[in-house]
Amino acid sequence: MTTPDLAYLLGRAQLVETRVRALVAQRRVGDPAPDDPFRGLYVSEETVDQLLATAPPETHPLASDARAALESDADAAEATGSVLRLRRLARTAGLGPLDIELLLIALMPDLDSRFERLYGYLNDDVTRRRASVGLALQLAGESTMTAAARARLESSRPLIRRGLLVVEDAERPFLTRGLRVPDRVGAHLLGDDAPAAGLAGLIDDVAPYPAPVAAQLGRALASGVRLIHLREKVVGTGSAIGVAALTAAGMGALTLDLSRLTGIAPADATALADLAIREALLIGAGLVAGPVEALAEAGPEPLHRLTAADVPVLLVGSTTWDPQWSSEGPILADAPVLGGRERLALWERELGPHDPSLDPASLAVHLALGPGQVRKAVRAAEASARMSGGPLSADDLRRGVRAQNAAGLERLARRIEPEVSWDDLVLAPTVLRGLKEVAARARHRDTVLTDWRMRRGGGRGHGVTALFAGDSGTGKTMSAEVIAADLGLDLYTVNLATVVDKYIGETEKNLERIFAEAGGVNAVLFFDEADAIFGKRSDVRDAHDRYANIESAYLLQRLETFDGLAVLATNLRANIDEAFTRRLDAILDFPEPTPELRRSLWQRCLAPPLPLGDDIDYDFLAASFDFAGGNIRSASTTAAYLAAADGSPVVMLHLVAAVEQEYRKLGRLVLEREFGRYYSEIA
Repeated sequence: MTTPDLAYLLGRAQLVETRVRALVAQRRVGDPAPDDPFRGLYVSEETVDQLLATAPPETHPLASDARAALESDADAAEATGSVLRLRRLARTAGLGPLDIELLLIALMPDLDSRFERLYGYLNDDVTRRRASVGLALQLAGESTMTAAARARLESSRPLIRRGLLVVEDAERPFLTRGLRVPDRVGAHLLGDDAPAAGLAGLIDDVAPYPAPVAAQLGRALASGVRLIHLREKVVGTGSAIGVAALTAAGMGALTLDLSRLTGIAPADATALADLAIREALLIGAGLVAGPVEALAEAGPEPLHRLTAADVPVLLVGSTTWDPQWSSEGPILADAPVLGGRERLALWERELGPHDPSLDPASLAVHLALGPGQVRKAVRAAEASARMSGGPLSADDLRRGVRAQNAAGLERLARRIEPEVSWDDLVLAPTVLRGLKEVAARARHRDTVLTDWRMRRGGGRGHGVTALFAGDSGTGKTMSAEVIAADLGLDLYTVNLATVVDKYIGETEKNLERIFAEAGGVNAVLFFDEADAIFGKRSDVRDAHDRYANIESAYLLQRLETFDGLAVLATNLRANIDEAFTRRLDAILDFPEPTPELRRSLWQRCLAPPLPLGDDIDYDFLAASFDFAGGNIRSASTTAAYLAAADGSPVVMLHLVAAVEQEYRKLGRLVLEREFGRYYSEIA
């Protein structure tokens, strides 16, 4: 059954056919050489008669008042809610009656192949099977000498500017240039909703997030506003609010993820901008595109095209609006930072009915994810659950969250997926309590800082920063890994070799890249040997001191605006500048383990499936050897290798030999009073 939309298009096409028939008849009457023996080289008279005798499918002869009746039926169809694509396109693209006629005339060979040869006959050239400019104007009832009619096919007018019609053969005289309708436009008018192939990798499915600002922006859009810039702190929040604003204004939304344009050439970016505008015009929607900074990297032209579009455009980004992006001033708005309640509502909505043991309040609410990222995280978690064949679990949800992290930080830091938990830590009770307090700060920061507004003004971020101070091997790195595991995050260890640079100003740039990438990643950022870059400022004696102090001052400012979770580790707390310590949320000192803790560490490191002999003396190991946890783990590993080489379980001789190797690595003397009865075995 023919829809009202298709019926209207075919009805308008049949009106064009009527004019083609009339022009063919006129041509025959005035033909100066009806007996031309070479006429058949173009299209024979018999062929024309045959083409005209063949009625197009799904059309019927129209009376002289067919146009009025057709438009009346179209009015009635739209009144009942039907969408007539040709009419909608005319409204959204600002097309006049002549524009529509020219578009239909050019479209005819794509609707009915008979018109290829008919146009070839009227063009007196069998190879030119599309309507020329002159033929199209003639069929539209316009004089080819009328400047206003010819101007509708200039590049600055809607038909050509928005890519709805293409004028080909630029080297030919204007009237003999061919007219072509892009395939995507013709397919859309026939009912195809598949986007242009060039946009397939950019279009994103974003659910609306009806924040209060969305309703305000919706009213602005409904009143005729055409350009809005939404600044966001959490990726995806601005796009979801933009979609909600267009929905509130009664419009559809075409959402583009511009982050996929990395490294694109300016010309290609401009072409994609034109495709996006045309697609929005075709479907009668507004454009939501971000991050705008990614498009700005391709030069000014793509952004100028977007901001001058005939459709509403909402550009999303993390930076302040740059006036050079457009000659038109946009409405500026900030996407709100979601608090704990808002995030919980998002997770509950996306999870739907779920196992009560899967508590999003403890698993994921503390994570800085936008509405779109929450949705994708849940979908990724569901896919993980299907792979394992079981119900959705907390581990599935954590994997789904990690899948939303951008990969940019991995170029600047080493990613560690945590494999340890609180039970694996052997630390003094005071240190353990401090670590759990750091985890609690990270878990509840949105409730305290956003919902309860406990940090006002100053442009301060919502980050949590802690300093772990203690000798090497006392558990600082492992503790950071445990906190990351508890929060369902990855641990990123910053490689100082990629940060510190001998050239002035380069270290700050490297750190800025790290902080910027970390702002979009849910992870724990771990700075080992932090005193190398967070050290004390000194008196200025030369240029080196001056620039070293500038570097430290930059870090002080950047830490205050950081929104993530950062852990600084140092072996020498005294080397850390006091200005940094004031800005830290927690400072934990990791002391050398006591004999009781050392015994627990030896037992933890020498645990199954490691085969053990019957002579392991944990009390002797803990009391005799003043080791930190890292040294105990290293010695245990060495003992395991020695046992594997002997083909036997680990026994005390292996452990004592491993301890002796560890002593030599540390530059310590091997004393008989420490090794006791085992000294003779290693002497």
